[in-house]
Amino acid sequence: MYKIRTYNVISDIGLSRFPLERYHVGPDIEAPDALILRSHKLHDETIPASVMAVARAGAGVNNIPVADYTARGIVVFNTPGANANAVKELVTAALLLGSRRILDGMNRVQQMTEFNDPEAMAKQLEKEKKQFGGSEIAGRTLGVIGLGAIGSLVANAALNMGMRVVGFDPALSVEAAWRLSSQVQRMESMDALLRESDFVTLHVPALEATHHLINSSTLLRFKPGAKLLNFAREAVVDVDAVVAALDEGRLGGYITDFPMPALLGRDDCLLFPHLGASTAEAEENCSVMAADQLMDFLENGNIVNSVNFPRTRMSRNGGYRFTFANENVPRVLGHVLSVLADRDINVLDMVNKSRNEMAYNIIDVETALTDDVIEAIAAVEGVKRLRVL
Repeated sequence: MYKIRTYNVISDIGLSRFPLERYHVGPDIEAPDALILRSHKLHDETIPASVMAVARAGAGVNNIPVADYTARGIVVFNTPGANANAVKELVTAALLLGSRRILDGMNRVQQMTEFNDPEAMAKQLEKEKKQFGGSEIAGRTLGVIGLGAIGSLVANAALNMGMRVVGFDPALSVEAAWRLSSQVQRMESMDALLRESDFVTLHVPALEATHHLINSSTLLRFKPGAKLLNFAREAVVDVDAVVAALDEGRLGGYITDFPMPALLGRDDCLLFPHLGASTAEAEENCSVMAADQLMDFLENGNIVNSVNFPRTRMSRNGGYRFTFANENVPRVLGHVLSVLADRDINVLDMVNKSRNEMAYNIIDVETALTDDVIEAIAAVEGVKRLRVL
């Protein structure tokens, strides 16, 4: 039986993916093989040595000490794209709210409690509605920084609303390119995108390379009066620099899902309470993807959507399977294969992948590994974690 410890409230749609005859799942599981969580912070928590994988039912992994887990050979999964439609819809709403004074007009209507006569109320609204005028987004240019699962959906949605869309992503994958409309103009640099955009929307992960991607320097390159949308991560934007740009009138507005005290009470800011993935559908999609990825890893050794291990898949074609993670240095795989060769164990199939400091291997052999073979492989210098499936 595999054992999965849960944190937070994980959608039953996802948890029901674990077959009861093969899995024990719950918040109080002892010596779990894997963890599944949403926002629970693991940085200051000691997890059992039995844990082989952690699945975050969401895209960001800031609540997980990824570097520490990597050193221990623990695979960390996330669920990129599972909440993409939810975020896309919120960004679409933000574009409309940022171009039309919809909220101001609605709030004014709610304040008109002094009116009992519908005709008098309508007459007053007719007098006041000019102050809530705005502009249409059709024909305006949207700059999308980051064209992954969410960015590509946002770009395509903006095209459907009549916007001109320019995009920048130096790491655009082939898979992402297939999702992207050919009408999106790919810019050669972020500076070129900023100079042309009436709205700039961010869809990049929170990495060291993207920390304060929007700062006092990049804000100088914005088109005067342009509006910035941040539904990616708080750390991607230097809020103090944004406040300065707003005060100086260089930035036309800031719309974000990550409110900060410095932004409160400003008419040029629209602040959302981190609603990006707050839909029932997104939570279900994330939990299903997290559960499926954990099962495929635990039962087959396959790794998909890991933030610290390479994508590694191999179909089952008979034989006995084992996997091992190792430091990404020369000769480790060779030494393991020598252990097998010295004992006349035939390799049926294998795959070896690496990512930064980690390498990962799936090997199918003709005969089952005995205890002495397992000990010999585990003793190879550089091997961090060995599993016999």
